[in-house]
Amino acid sequence: MAAAQGTGTSDSWDATQWHEVKKGETLSKIAERYYGDAGLYMKIFEANRGILKDPNLIKVGQKLRIP
Repeated sequence: MAAAQGTGTSDSWDATQWHEVKKGETLSKIAERYYGDAGLYMKIFEANRGILKDPNLIKVGQKLRIP
């Protein structure tokens, strides 16, 4: 008997993208790259509230969730 699909296990497909911050990047530049609109930087900030306290203070090497 086949296992049920869509049970919400850790094997479920996840569309989340991740971005590692590089030197000279800002949330606006990252938003421009992924969304085509630098003004959507707060979308990335909100998705990363656990590691970011200020949208103007990101560090090289941080791995950010891109919703």
